[in-house]
Amino acid sequence: MLELLGALGWAIVDTPEANVHCTSPDGRVYVGWLPEDTAAWKRGIVWQVRVVPADAEPWVQEFGLGTPSEAVSGFLAALVAACPRTAQ
Repeated sequence: MLELLGALGWAIVDTPEANVHCTSPDGRVYVGWLPEDTAAWKRGIVWQVRVVPADAEPWVQEFGLGTPSEAVSGFLAALVAACPRTAQ
């Protein structure tokens, strides 16, 4: 899934702690893989998606350890398809 975002020109940053942060080219969408983020673990999440639409309220979607990676990939693929100018 991170390969998809990288192929679309998203900025991808790996941290020494093994977390990964991705930002869409226009900066309106953030995707975080947070396996070593203490705050995320305390809330039971490993994936966080934050979206700041140009014409709507910002929103956040989080996924926990039990969420299959295929479900997160499907969510991100749908988000990219629905917001081509934001996500690409």
